[in-house]
Amino acid sequence: MTSIQVAQRGTGLLRVFNEAGVLSAADVHVAVRLGRMGREDSEDVLFAAALAVRAVRSGSVCLELARMREIGIDADQTRDGTAGIDPATLPWPDIDRVLTALRRSPLICGGQSGPLRPLRIVEADAEGGALLYLDRYYQQEQTLRRVLVERSTDHPVIDAELVRAQLDRLFDDSLGEGPDRQRLAAALAATHWTTVVAGGPGTGKTHTIARILALLTAHRAASPKLPALRIALAAPTGKAAARLQEAVREQAAALGLPELTASTLHRLLGWQRGRTTRFRHHEHNRLPYDIVVVDETSMVSLTMMSHLFSALRSDTRLVLVGDPDQLASVDAGAVLADLVAGPVSGAPNPALREVLGLDLGGSRSSPSPAPVPELPGEHDAPRGADRDSTGSVPDVTTTTGAKGISVNPAVVQAHSLTALEQRRLQGGIVRLTRGRRFGGHIADLAVAVRAGDADAALAILRAGGDDVSLCGPDEIRAVRAEMTTAALAVTAAAEAGDAIGALTALESHRLLCAHRQGPFGVERWDRMAAEWAAAGGAGPEGPQSVWYPGQPLLVTANDHEARIYNGDTGVIIRRPDGSLRAALQRGSEPYLVHPTQFPAVVTVFAMTIHRSQGSQYDTVSVVLPEPESTLLTRELLYTAITRARSHVRIIGTEDSIRAAIGRRVLRASGLSRTVAPQA
Repeated sequence: MTSIQVAQRGTGLLRVFNEAGVLSAADVHVAVRLGRMGREDSEDVLFAAALAVRAVRSGSVCLELARMREIGIDADQTRDGTAGIDPATLPWPDIDRVLTALRRSPLICGGQSGPLRPLRIVEADAEGGALLYLDRYYQQEQTLRRVLVERSTDHPVIDAELVRAQLDRLFDDSLGEGPDRQRLAAALAATHWTTVVAGGPGTGKTHTIARILALLTAHRAASPKLPALRIALAAPTGKAAARLQEAVREQAAALGLPELTASTLHRLLGWQRGRTTRFRHHEHNRLPYDIVVVDETSMVSLTMMSHLFSALRSDTRLVLVGDPDQLASVDAGAVLADLVAGPVSGAPNPALREVLGLDLGGSRSSPSPAPVPELPGEHDAPRGADRDSTGSVPDVTTTTGAKGISVNPAVVQAHSLTALEQRRLQGGIVRLTRGRRFGGHIADLAVAVRAGDADAALAILRAGGDDVSLCGPDEIRAVRAEMTTAALAVTAAAEAGDAIGALTALESHRLLCAHRQGPFGVERWDRMAAEWAAAGGAGPEGPQSVWYPGQPLLVTANDHEARIYNGDTGVIIRRPDGSLRAALQRGSEPYLVHPTQFPAVVTVFAMTIHRSQGSQYDTVSVVLPEPESTLLTRELLYTAITRARSHVRIIGTEDSIRAAIGRRVLRASGLSRTVAPQA
């Protein structure tokens, strides 16, 4: 247990809830300061302000006032505190009373001290109750709303015949079971200024990105008077950017693409340390690109996304790619998930219908457009509710007509969209569902977890098999054997100077934890795994050895000039001359650097599930904490499971698995709702 910091300036409700662990000292300090700046002394208003600060600190963009009691009772600070107070017994104020106080508060309306409005309220609508924002996050969300609406009012001018011909060149004519969603994504990117490509691991997102770029490059090349396209590839982290760059470059020659370089979003926007404007590119100095592709968008915070949207030209195609069901940004917001689940608006796009006619097997002379094929996973469910979608394998769907569309019976397929799903496609959103990384029980387990079906998930794990297994918290024999085998294979290849073999062996197994510290944390399991490896003969040559062949590494800081990125993993190898180098994965050829070049690096046998995002391994062993851990969520478990290619080993109790599947990361925001601010 850790002690609770008590804010000395807090009084009344702020003091009571601070001492109970529901509010932190920082929450109280900010609320008190806002009250003094705006001359607001209402206890209810200051309490709501403190909860709004806490909501942002917990990853939400705003506070859902109707749920403030529920959110407070679930506060993870309470479980770590020493007060021993049940938050349900605390004097929670009446929500209607709080709303009334907020509506007349100078912090919302402005007051005699000036027009300062540090809080914003969005009133209730048919989709939910009132939302309370800190002004900064309200403005950022409004920026996204405004730019999205502006970009949806018209569409790029295209040569539909040329686009269809390029789609035939870039994608297989055979649709297989259901429509080719990668082809659909390319059609969307050609016909929309903003495209969202969502999909689970192994569904071909980077494969699709390369073909989108090839399609748009060929379309531009057909107009020789126009300059070549200026393309930007970006991702939230250096590691993700490097992987995106490698994936696109591997396909560039076959697709006729130029050599492209990816960067972090910070570098794309031109981070400026200590300057008045945080980034060089903003609404008054736009990015110069014709196409901007952002991979791993689920990891992008609201703040970063608002900076990006502000810096886009109106005629820049934006392609956002990622898995909305993975862990979200460590900062506030879950923008990708909100965009996929939220309302879709935009002007009808006849060019999309024309382009998709061939996709559905129709002829160019068909008098009537064909119905848009079905996109499993896009069901009409509120944000945070369970959705019947897998993200990895095709769903079972039903045939529905396309309302208001004249259908040629010769080209109707068994899979067609519901009215909502048609709107999503028309709005530039597509979900890739055909998983290629894994199948069998791993795919079934991922589907069950994502659907919130704990009974099905446990049945799959209990049955076991070649690709899934369940071990108790003390059953470590299997993971120890696998860790030792992998370490010995890495060391043997490293001693032989085989960088590719060492990196391949390094990815044969990964030990993942939810926590950093404690009995289920990275620190303990990393230490144990290092001891297992050393006992098996895969360790340092002596107590003074800083570097040794087979040593697994994790980079924890960026050095862009040296092409070293935070999150990179690698291994020390011995060269023929006896010197040591660190081998990092860079596409088909490893990248060798001297160990002293690393800005910051640690030896890694175990890592957090957060750190593993964007990576894949043959076997994954997942250490689950006790059921009470608030880090244990459905998104965390889904992310861990989907890192594996061939085997998933869960180390934990059935209660922990049920707790994880039953606990969702519900980040409050207004993006997934149709809302309007209070006048």
